Amino acid sequence: MNDISAWVWWLVGAAALGIPLVVTAMPEFGMLAVGAVAAAVVAGLGFGTVIQVLAFVVVSVALIAVVRPIAARHSRQRPRLATGIDALKGRQAVVLERVDGSGGRIKLAGEVWSARSLDTGRAYEVGQEVDVVEIEGATAIVI
Repeated sequence: MNDISAWVWWLVGAAALGIPLVVTAMPEFGMLAVGAVAAAVVAGLGFGTVIQVLAFVVVSVALIAVVRPIAARHSRQRPRLATGIDALKGRQAVVLERVDGSGGRIKLAGEVWSARSLDTGRAYEVGQEVDVVEIEGATAIVI
């Protein structure tokens, strides 16, 4: 055991910290693994045990102190990509059957949708382009 260099032990430690990172999906283990790699580099450069441990602690703590708040802030933000019916709001559609306050049909995002006019007194004729303002169930509300 004494024949194995300290940097190898640090790399083994880094790999060992990678296992709980994958199993638990806790990024802190990854940050500790990066600290172990930093200690391996310091050991490979020939520095003593105290400097190696200091490098491990400093890099690990710095990563946890800097990266965790950034990751927490990003996890609280809503995704900017709209999906589902939210992605259809604001899109243009083509009228397939006359659309008025009581109903009609439009082609929206390559699919045929039932639709009705937001303004009940307004009607849209076949071929006109309309804007989708809301989706209520399976009906697009258009203007």
